[in-house]
Amino acid sequence: MEFTDYKKYKWFYTLSGKLVVGGKNASQNDILLKRLTSSKDELIVMHTAEPGSPFTVIIAESNKVSKKDIEECAIFTACFSKAWKTGKDSAEVHIFSSKNIYKSKEMKSGTWGVAGEVKKVSVLLSLVLVKQESVLRAVPEISVKQKKDILLKIYPGKIQKEDLLPKLAVELDNHFSQAEILAALPAGGVKISKK
Repeated sequence: MEFTDYKKYKWFYTLSGKLVVGGKNASQNDILLKRLTSSKDELIVMHTAEPGSPFTVIIAESNKVSKKDIEECAIFTACFSKAWKTGKDSAEVHIFSSKNIYKSKEMKSGTWGVAGEVKKVSVLLSLVLVKQESVLRAVPEISVKQKKDILLKIYPGKIQKEDLLPKLAVELDNHFSQAEILAALPAGGVKISKK
């Protein structure tokens, strides 16, 4: 499946180089899943058990996706969900096939159903800031090959990311604009830690 406009979405690359794309809001979730349901490819899709999560998809045929790719995508999905915003330290993620998703007329924007098997995994909420494709990204630590590439570790915290911007800018040696930093981080509070 081709996905050339992925930078409009939440995105990152797994350690094995697979692109993961997720919706930024309900309407993007709908656009993303409509694309999946009109594709012949069978892809792996994820969403948290609780509402308020991006639908994320690994852009690779499901038989070419490793357990590690799945774990990385699950962490990313959980971290960009409401679980981070509410300060939880873990979340349950549901994993299913793009062939099993459906939408009925009664379902509100961003809501989809799943028929068939759903795998469930619980993951801890923690990300690291790195550069991917010359863009600041918050990704699972296990997605980073060289530990020296990690700029900062982040966790759910009590200080809103907007209020933490000056400190984040200094920690990142002022290499990124405030807009770039905000775009990379999950919604809600953030706690930072050195590498």
